[in-house]
Amino acid sequence: MSSNDQLSLNIHTETFPDVAPRRKPLSGQEKWLLKKQKAGKRKAGPEMRSMPSFKQRKTEEEEAPIISKQDQAPPSKTSPTVTTPQEAPPTKTKKKKKREGGGQGRGEQKNRGAGEKAGHEGGFIKTSSLFNHNPDIPDLERPVVSEVKEKVFTTDSFSNLGLHPHLVATLEKVLGVSTMTSVQKQTIPALMSGRDAVVRSQTGSGKTLSYGIPIVQSLQAVLPKIQRADGPLALILVPTRELAQQSFQIFQKLVKPFTWIVPGVLMGGEKRKAEKARLRKGINILVSTPGRLVDHINNTLNMVFSSVQWLVLDEADRILDMGFEKDLTVILNSLNSNGPSRQNVLLSATLTNDLARLSDVCLKDPVSVQVSDPNASEVTPSTGSSTQPGSQSESFSVPEALKQHMVLVPSKLRLVCLASFIMEKCKFSEGNKMIVFMASCEAVEFLLSLFKSVLCGSSAKHQPLKFLRLHGNMKQEERTEVYEEFSVSKSGVLLCTDVAARGLDLPQVTWIVQYNPPISAAEYVHRVGRTARIGAEGNSLLFLTPAETAYIDELANHNISLSEMKLYDILSTLMQDDAYKGRGKYHSKSSSSALQQEVRERATVLQTEFENAVHANQETLQGAKKALQSFLRSYTAYPTALKHIFHIRSLHLGHAAKSFGLRDAPQSLSSHTGSGARRGSSSSKHNRTADKAEMKLKLKRREASLLTSEFSSGLDGIDLQNTEKKPKDSVPFLSGRGRGGGAGGRGRGGRGGGWRGERGNFRKGSREGQ
Repeated sequence: MSSNDQLSLNIHTETFPDVAPRRKPLSGQEKWLLKKQKAGKRKAGPEMRSMPSFKQRKTEEEEAPIISKQDQAPPSKTSPTVTTPQEAPPTKTKKKKKREGGGQGRGEQKNRGAGEKAGHEGGFIKTSSLFNHNPDIPDLERPVVSEVKEKVFTTDSFSNLGLHPHLVATLEKVLGVSTMTSVQKQTIPALMSGRDAVVRSQTGSGKTLSYGIPIVQSLQAVLPKIQRADGPLALILVPTRELAQQSFQIFQKLVKPFTWIVPGVLMGGEKRKAEKARLRKGINILVSTPGRLVDHINNTLNMVFSSVQWLVLDEADRILDMGFEKDLTVILNSLNSNGPSRQNVLLSATLTNDLARLSDVCLKDPVSVQVSDPNASEVTPSTGSSTQPGSQSESFSVPEALKQHMVLVPSKLRLVCLASFIMEKCKFSEGNKMIVFMASCEAVEFLLSLFKSVLCGSSAKHQPLKFLRLHGNMKQEERTEVYEEFSVSKSGVLLCTDVAARGLDLPQVTWIVQYNPPISAAEYVHRVGRTARIGAEGNSLLFLTPAETAYIDELANHNISLSEMKLYDILSTLMQDDAYKGRGKYHSKSSSSALQQEVRERATVLQTEFENAVHANQETLQGAKKALQSFLRSYTAYPTALKHIFHIRSLHLGHAAKSFGLRDAPQSLSSHTGSGARRGSSSSKHNRTADKAEMKLKLKRREASLLTSEFSSGLDGIDLQNTEKKPKDSVPFLSGRGRGGGAGGRGRGGRGGGWRGERGNFRKGSREGQ
C-alpha cells in the first residue's frame, strides 16, 4: 500500500466513523497467504513475548485482504473500529516490555516470595522452592496442664540408714553425695527389709543408687565373706550397652572399700572369649544386657545361677519394649530352676501394662514406690489396680527445672531449621551441650556427614562446631569411645537414636532436641530426661510439622506442657553469619517484611549448600536416599493409637525429600537405586539412547516423577510406577505393601500386613544394635 493510499484510508476513516466496512469473501490464495503469515509468527521464538493481543490479530486478519485488494475495497467505508485496536497495541506492548525489563515473567512473579520486590537492584534469590507451597502454620492455644511435680531432694543423710561406715564414706568422698533424694529415701529402707519393689520416679532422681546401696550393704554383711567362686549373687539387667557400662562403673565405686566383692559386665560387642574368662574367675555383681546373658546361658558351661539373691530390672519397660520378652523368659526360667528365693526390683520412670503383668509373675508381695504421687508419702503395698499405669490418662513427671519447647516446621524447612538451631546454641553461644534424637541409624550417619561438610567451616569469630554420633549399628569400641568423649566434653552435639534415651547420665547437657517425635509420651519423658538431672537446669525442643499438631494434645493428656518457639525466630540466627548472606540489598532496620525476606534468602542459601553437598558425589547421594527410606519406614512404626497423627498418607513425600537435601522426587528414587550409571543417564535430558525400550521406560519415569513433584501430593504416581516393568536390579522404595497397595495404608480386606513387616524389621534392627 502506498503512502497516499494509506493517507486516503485514514481520512475516510475519520470522515465516516459510523459506517461498518463491507468485506468480500476471501479467495483461496488470500487464505493461503494469511495462514502463511500466522505460521511465520508462531515460529518467531523471541518475538512471541511481544505478540499482539487477540483483538489485534483479528483486526489484522480483517485488514489484510483490504490492503491486498485495495483497488476493489471502497476506502470510504472503512470503520474506525479498525484503527482503534491498531492504536491500542503499542500501549499493551509497552507494558509487556516493561514487565520483561524487570527480568521476570508472570509465572516467576507469582512464585517469588512474599517480601521480594521487582524493582530492587541486582539479581533475585528465588525463595519459592523452599518457602512456597508449604502448609500454613496454625496458631496454637497452649492447653491448660497441671504438671506433676516431684520433690527431688531431702535433708536426710545416708548415715541415718544404718549403713556400713565405709560405704557412707565412699558415698561422700567418691560419689560426692551426702543426702538422699526422695526415691532413695523411700526405696532403700524397703529393700533393706527384704521386700520386692516396683519403683517409679522421674529421670535423673538417683534410682541406680536406690538399689545399688542395698545390694552392696547386704553382700558385705554376709558371713563368711563371699568369694569370687560363689558366682553371681546379684543380677542387674539393663536394655542398652551404654547403660550397662554406666551401672558397672557405679558399682565399681560402691565396692571400693569391700575388695572381696567383684562386679562385672556382659554386653554385646565385646569378645565372648574374654567374658567367659571373667565368668570362670568369678563375678559377684553381674550387670548385663538380656541378649548377651542368654547367649552365655546357652553356650557357657560355668554360667550358673545357684546363688543369685538379687534380680534388678532397670528400665524394665524398655527391656520389654525392645523385644526381649523371650530372652527375659529364658533368664527367669534359669533363675527359678537353679537359684534359691531372691529379692526382685523393677525400676523405671514410666511403667506400662506389660510391666505390670511382669511384676505379677516375678514379684512376690511387692511394695510400690511412686514419688510423684502426692498422696504417697511412704511406700504402699502394690495391688492389681495400682500396677495398671499404662492407661491413656497416666501422668508423667518431668524435672521441675526442665523448660520444654516445641516448634512447628513445614517438612521442607526441617533441615535448615535444625541447622540454624544448632548454630544458635552451639556456635554463636558458649557452654551449651546438645543431644539430637533421630528415628534411624541411617539418618544419624547422613546428617553427621552433611553437617560436618557444610557447618564445620573455619571461623575466627565463632567457636567451631563439634559433632558426634551414637547408634546401634556402631562397633562397641566406637560406641564406648563416643560415650566417654561426650561425657567429658564441655560442648558439642551428639546425634543419636533412642539407644541414648534410657538411663544415661551425660553431664552438663543443656539441650535435648527431638528431630523426630517419639513413639509415645513415655519415650518423650525418657528423652528429655537426659538433661535437668539431679536438680540442674535443662531445655528441650520438639520438632513437629503442621499436620502433627495433635501430638501436643497427646502429651497434654499425660500432664506434659510445651511452650511454642517461632520458626522465623530460629531461622533469624542466620543473620549472625554473613556466609549465608543473599544477593538482595535489604536493610533489616527498615521494616519487618524486609528482615523476613532476608531471613528467607539466607535460609535458601543454606539449603542450596546442603543440596550441593548431597549431590556432590554418588556416596552422599546414596546416603541421603537411604536416610529418607529409613525415615519413611520409621514413620510407619508409630502405634495404632497415634496413626491419626503420624500416617504415611498425610506425609508429603516431595517435601520430605527436600528435608534430606534431595532434589529428585521420591518416586524417581525407587527406580534408580539399582546402579549409578543408569541413574546418571536417566537424570540427563540430552543423553538419549537409540534403544526404543529405554526411551519408553525413561518417558514413563519422567512422567511419574512429574506427578510426584514437590507441588503435588506425592502419592499420585504410585499406581503408574507399579504398572511399569522394573529392571531386575532395581530396589523397591518401600518393600512390603499391604493388600490395598497404598503406601502405609491398610488393605481393603486386610490389615496392611506389609507395613507390619516393615515395622517389625525396624524394631528388630534397633534391638540388634543394642
